[in-house]
Amino acid sequence: MKTVNIHEAKTNLSRLVERVSKGESVVIAKAGKPMVKLVPLDEGELRLVRRIGFMDGEISVPDDFDRMGAEEIVSLFESRS
Repeated sequence: MKTVNIHEAKTNLSRLVERVSKGESVVIAKAGKPMVKLVPLDEGELRLVRRIGFMDGEISVPDDFDRMGAEEIVSLFESRS
């Protein structure tokens, strides 16, 4: 398992992510003290990634959605104390 300091991790993040994605674990240390561990996701975690549009067809947005409550909002800004 490779250990790198925070500065090196920031500088080489893409390389570290590539190594981790191939199965290696990397520890990131601050002032020589291990702080976090980068590990690859397992297949089950990868399948849980949510996608935009996952509720397509299940909900609907009213045509006047952007105007809902407009009168109340205007009155809040126009009223003086």
